[in-house]
Amino acid sequence: MALWGGRFEQGVGELTQEFGASLPVDKALYRQDIAGSIAHSAMLAAQGVISQEDADAIRAGLKGIEADIDAGRFAFDINDEDIHMSIEAELTRRIGEAGARLHTGRSRNDQVATDTRLAAKALAKELMSANLSLRDALVQAARDAGGTVLPGMTHLQHAQPVLFSHHLLAYVWMLARDFKRLAAAFDAADASPLGAAALAGTSYPLDRGMTAEGLGFARVIPNSLDAVSDRDFLLDLEYACSVMAVHLSRLSEEIVLWSSQEFGFITLSDAFSTGSSIMPQKKNPDFAELIRGKTGRVVGDLMQLLMTVKGLPLAYNKDLQEDKEGALDAAHTLSQCLAVMTGMVGTWTVNADRMRAVMRKGHLAATDVADYLAKRGMPFREAHAVVGHLVLTAEKRGVDIADLPFEEFKAASELFEPDITGALDLDAVVAARTTEGGTAPARVAEQLKLAEEAQSADARTVENLTPVVEMGQGA
Repeated sequence: MALWGGRFEQGVGELTQEFGASLPVDKALYRQDIAGSIAHSAMLAAQGVISQEDADAIRAGLKGIEADIDAGRFAFDINDEDIHMSIEAELTRRIGEAGARLHTGRSRNDQVATDTRLAAKALAKELMSANLSLRDALVQAARDAGGTVLPGMTHLQHAQPVLFSHHLLAYVWMLARDFKRLAAAFDAADASPLGAAALAGTSYPLDRGMTAEGLGFARVIPNSLDAVSDRDFLLDLEYACSVMAVHLSRLSEEIVLWSSQEFGFITLSDAFSTGSSIMPQKKNPDFAELIRGKTGRVVGDLMQLLMTVKGLPLAYNKDLQEDKEGALDAAHTLSQCLAVMTGMVGTWTVNADRMRAVMRKGHLAATDVADYLAKRGMPFREAHAVVGHLVLTAEKRGVDIADLPFEEFKAASELFEPDITGALDLDAVVAARTTEGGTAPARVAEQLKLAEEAQSADARTVENLTPVVEMGQGA
């Protein structure tokens, strides 16, 4: 009979027991559950609700169970339903009556909310560290790129030349925003529900501040109903995961393109490529494609939780048992994607000559030619039309606008002088983009410095986070 079975004349059937059990998922939270129970029992003893002798026995028993789970020696039983009952039942078997006193003043409702918040903090912190590692790899790749220029694109068409380092830094700033979302998710989870009991609090003289402090929570949730029913912190975590996964997917798409024969901008390391079972020549960017594909899985986890919580009345409902699997999956999947992407970026070979070779296609200097005319008094819209005609002429001749003879420019407008050749030099075009955030080398150097300063600040943020109960391995 289950620990809650006193009101029932018979147990649930085998099918319903399996259907209702959360143990296959929430056993991953065993360290969080044990930490919460140790903090709760210490507080009960301090408040005189249980004896210090019982609290000491509970702590020793729980530490023994944790060690057994860590070592893979603990046999989980599906009949225990969830991690809370599994650990409590084993504790009582090991230490007797003292174990049965552990649940005094507590409900599984505030217990599971506590475990889940502790897990969300641990997962957010792990992802914040992984985020920093990828940013480090991208910043190093940007530094290594030096003056390498590639065709910047809009609509996947050649638009204007940019430094490759400038392009990579765009992803660094995306990831910096992702870090802030993870930090916000950590903060949202950093509040203790323990002591809210089932929904209304309890008549025992609990010290919620003591358990919050003991578990490393920054504060106590002020409303007991909200404490057991809130899963916004998981939505925040899964949203942060989803946006970052989308950013990784965008970079993955570019890696797939850049490593193709048509582009040839980069060559992936063999360690981050695969071959074909039938075509010996193939070197496939499978891992970039997998990251792109796994993004749907992470976003799907967010959608699942949104649909789970959308119609729930206060307070706790069994639907909330479905809150953990998606969050654990999203965080684990994203963690793997970050590690793989960090490896890919850190080991690719940049083909700078190939990038420069394709710069002679797409008329990348066209905007600067129009600016040349505008700076000499021609309205920009008129200059746009003049240069558009020059592009059309070049297209008909099968050449780039930079390859047209000066006579064609002079025929298009008397404002053109021989120095137009300066406006057609792609390195000069890049260097001219001197506005803040632009692609000129001096501006990119500023961006690199800002990016490194932001990373240092974010690294300090991780170091200063309130303590977390790390996720276990043995479950």
